[in-house]
Amino acid sequence: MRAVRLSVIAAATVVGLTAVTACTAKSDAKSDSDAIRVTAADSTCDTSAKSVPAGQVTLDIENKGSKATEVEILFPDDRIVSEKENIGPGTKYTLTAEMKAGSYEIACVPGMKGHGVRQKLTVDGGGSAAKRDPKLDKAVAEYRAYAQEQADATLPLVEKFAKAVKDGDVKAAQKAYAPSRLGWERTEPVAESFGDIDPKVDARADGLEDGQKWTGWHRLEKALWKDKKIGAEEKALAGQLVTDLKEWQERVGEAEITPTSMANGAKELLDEVATGKVTGEEDRYSHTDLADFKGNVEGAEKAYELLKPVASKNDPALAKELDRQFAALNTLLDKYRSGKDSYDFVSYDKVTEKQRKELSDAVNALAEPLSKLAASVVK
Repeated sequence: MRAVRLSVIAAATVVGLTAVTACTAKSDAKSDSDAIRVTAADSTCDTSAKSVPAGQVTLDIENKGSKATEVEILFPDDRIVSEKENIGPGTKYTLTAEMKAGSYEIACVPGMKGHGVRQKLTVDGGGSAAKRDPKLDKAVAEYRAYAQEQADATLPLVEKFAKAVKDGDVKAAQKAYAPSRLGWERTEPVAESFGDIDPKVDARADGLEDGQKWTGWHRLEKALWKDKKIGAEEKALAGQLVTDLKEWQERVGEAEITPTSMANGAKELLDEVATGKVTGEEDRYSHTDLADFKGNVEGAEKAYELLKPVASKNDPALAKELDRQFAALNTLLDKYRSGKDSYDFVSYDKVTEKQRKELSDAVNALAEPLSKLAASVVK
């Protein structure tokens, strides 16, 4: 789980130093003179403009605080238009979103927790974004269908997991845990666009906000692998997990998706791998991180494949490099699975530090060109 997620994201490139674990890439991108300058600090979030024309809106972000921060563009109901996490102290980042006319907020979230420090933003205009290549509209339609298919396929797997928990069958629940998460992991950028669902189903103990009750997959993971017992509370939480994910399934069709949100979402999935899976923090009790890892990579690759017809035309060298790096990472992951099509991976506590470094290097090698995909499809 990341704190919150996107729904309408466009190009996003880093300038300045960024932690390797954040999986962001350095870039020689230059500032846009029409961009909104966002200066984030530990208790302030200053923006250089309160209104902009509709269309592509660019934020030139600089973190002058002492903590890593994220910057979000938010709809009035707190759904995320676009965001960038893990902007380290002293780091700059450029984020561009496709935005229709309306009222929005820009939030800086020091420490990447909580409501954040916010500024109002009005987007003026006719209420529509610029016309785009019909191939990109096709890519969006197909990606939306993919996200819905993943949600539809996830529910039966979650119900199987929940039933095992309710039956008090620890071994069956352990076996059903990782498969129940795959669809979520593949479409996590869309899934997390509904910020109220993600904290309920995918929160880790160290990611809880003050007063937040720990629910969802990882709470049950702890019961199954660390505590090795299922009580009344866990059975109730299993039922709640199904209820929360049914809501996600019903709302996937409402997610606002653009070509650039797909591209940047693919990059965010790689960031998720770098910050949660490679470190072993995501599934710290079950050590099923590599299954989630594979799900994230598959989701990123799906978004790329749908955008590839346009990316290949606009930047053939980039497409060639992405093909190469996706293949290299998938080949490396195959070393840890029991069969070519299996999602039964080596327990991550058996993966050595040297092997984790190799995985991390492969993720970073893919993340760097993937950070350029959004820009390539809006040329």
